[in-house]
Amino acid sequence: MKSWFMAGSHPKDYEQGIDTNTSYNGKNSAYMASKVAEPSGFGTLMQMFQADNYRNKRMRFSAAVKSEEDEDWAGLWMRVDGPEQGKSLGFDNMQNRPIKGTTDWQEYAVVLDVPQESVYVAFGILIDGKGKVWLSNVQFEEVGADVPVTSSEGQREYPDSPGNLDFSE
Repeated sequence: MKSWFMAGSHPKDYEQGIDTNTSYNGKNSAYMASKVAEPSGFGTLMQMFQADNYRNKRMRFSAAVKSEEDEDWAGLWMRVDGPEQGKSLGFDNMQNRPIKGTTDWQEYAVVLDVPQESVYVAFGILIDGKGKVWLSNVQFEEVGADVPVTSSEGQREYPDSPGNLDFSE
């Protein structure tokens, strides 16, 4: 599959391909599926490219996703890498809003700023655990400042106060 490649913590636990029988609005889809009974980690179908054309812009990676028996979670993701190896300038993998179970086609998006010092941009779809996901209608486009960034870095949802201190629930 041109321009796309497999990666992740355990890419060998997954297979990928083009599915001409499962389409979204008449468009081909790509799929990723676990090929072992108990995947040891996650796999991703992704692209990575130079950031030059996207610096100082807010970019949205969006796609339609369908899932089948996704036991753990799946999601679109995007990362913006800086000059320092191993240090990302922006990241969102939808872990705080995961795709789970069996779902019909639904549009999802991740939005990140690409700062001046950016070197690479990477995006894709990941699946962690057993299941299958399809990806179609992929778009990568500049958006305005009125579109909020979806970065999941440092964003955790915490309650306003502690709870269940007596372990009754």
